Amino acid sequence: MKIYFAGAIRGGREDAALYLELVKLLRPFGTVLTEHIADKELTSLGEPMDDRAIHNRDLAWLREADCLVAEVTTPSLGVGFEIGKATEWGLRTLCLFRPGPGRALSALIAGNDLLTVREYQEPGQATKIFDDFFGPG
Repeated sequence: MKIYFAGAIRGGREDAALYLELVKLLRPFGTVLTEHIADKELTSLGEPMDDRAIHNRDLAWLREADCLVAEVTTPSLGVGFEIGKATEWGLRTLCLFRPGPGRALSALIAGNDLLTVREYQEPGQATKIFDDFFGPG
């Protein structure tokens, strides 16, 4: 199983430590193609690569993936774009959201029947969500 993990980069890196925990929890289910999203050295300025190179590389990884797991609590144009492509290409997609004061999930995510959307508060709760998502159909 090849898993494309998506989380905010230029949209904000407040959840970088959380992304690392989620990537660790995803590893037993397959190869996480985008582990760099969890790199604590990665800032909101992004990677030291040309934007076109990042775009082309990331879309190639997404095409290669069997599914997309997106942490959508921090709004991100890039993550939204990746979710849109994943649904267009028929990839199973799991969106994780941590509700809280002043936070509302986009209606384009929450209202999309092609997505699996799950709420959680801490990484440990993602274990059951992942078991359900990746488990036998």
